[in-house]
Amino acid sequence: MTDQRSPIDAVNADSFVDIVASVVSIMLIMVMLIGMRIKNMPVDAPASQSALDLQEDLHKLLAQEQSLRADVLKLATEVNNLYQLAAINKAHRDMLGFAVAALEEEIRQQRHKADGDAQADFQLSEAIEDARRRIAQLNQQRAALDAVAAQPIVIESYPTPISRTVDEDEVHFQLRNGRIAAIPWERLIERMILDVRRNAEQLRQKRQLRGAVGPVDGFRLEYTVLWREVPAEEAIVTRRRSGSYPELELFTIHPLSTELGEPVEEALGSQSEFRRRLAELRPGKHTITIWVYPDSFAAFRTLRKELYQMGFAVAGRPLPQDMPIGGSPHGSKTAAQ
Repeated sequence: MTDQRSPIDAVNADSFVDIVASVVSIMLIMVMLIGMRIKNMPVDAPASQSALDLQEDLHKLLAQEQSLRADVLKLATEVNNLYQLAAINKAHRDMLGFAVAALEEEIRQQRHKADGDAQADFQLSEAIEDARRRIAQLNQQRAALDAVAAQPIVIESYPTPISRTVDEDEVHFQLRNGRIAAIPWERLIERMILDVRRNAEQLRQKRQLRGAVGPVDGFRLEYTVLWREVPAEEAIVTRRRSGSYPELELFTIHPLSTELGEPVEEALGSQSEFRRRLAELRPGKHTITIWVYPDSFAAFRTLRKELYQMGFAVAGRPLPQDMPIGGSPHGSKTAAQ
C-alpha cells in the first residue's frame, strides 16, 4: 500500500517554539540585569527618576515574560495533541490497509481452491461478492478518515497575547449566571465621594469612615476611607503624598439580585440593552472590562469574540464565585488585550 501522510503528520512547531523560547530567554536576561541594577542602588537615598523608570521597565518585562511563558506552554500542549492525533489516525489507516490486504489474499486463495467444482464456484462467488462489499466499506471508511485528517485545525487568534495596562476610558460589566449587566461604576464612585465629603468631620475625628451608597441600576457600593498623616520623610521613602488627607482603603460593589442584566444570547441580539450601551461607546477610546464568575467563562469567550470583531479592547477580570467586585488604590490596573 502507498503510505499517504496526513497534513497533520507534517505539523512541526519546533522552530516556532525555539524562537519563542529564545525571546523568553533574552527577556529573562534583561530582567536579571535590570534587577541587579535596582538591587545595587542605595536604599536610603530618595528614589531617582532613573530608578523609577527601571522599576517600571522591570514590572513590564516580568509581565511579558509570564505571558510568553504561558503561550509557550499552551503551544507545546497543542503541538503534542496534534502529534497524538496524527499517530492515532496513522495507526487506524494502517489497520484498515492490513484488513484490505488480508481480504484480498483470502479471495485469491478461495479462487485457487474453487477450480473444477461448480458448487464451490457458486459459493465462492457469493463469498467474493461479500468480500468486495466489505472492501468497499473499508475503503469508504479509509477515505472518510483521510478527509477528516486532511481538514486543517483552526486556532482562533486574538489581537495580541501580551496584555497592556488600561489608561483610557473603561466601561465595566458583570457576567454572572450567564447574564451580562452594565455596572454604573462612575455614578457609584461619584456618590461615594459626595458621601465622604458629607462625613468629613466624622472621618477626621475617628480616623476611619465606613459607608455605603446606592443602589444605582441594581448595584450598591460599600467603602472604607482612612485619615492619613504622612510625614515628609515617610513620603519620600514610600513615594506617597505627605501631609494629612483622606485616602480610600477599599470599596466593593454588590448586585441586589442574581437576575440583573440580560442572558448572553439575548444581549447579542440587535435590539438588546447591551447593544444599546455599546452604541454609546467608541472602539479605540473605550475599553470593555468584564468581571466574570466561574459559571460564565464560556459566555465570556463568546462575548469577547463579538467585542473584538467590533474593534473594542477587552479585559477579563475573573472572580471566585462568592467574591464581590471591588477596587483599591493598592490593587492593580486593568490589563486589556
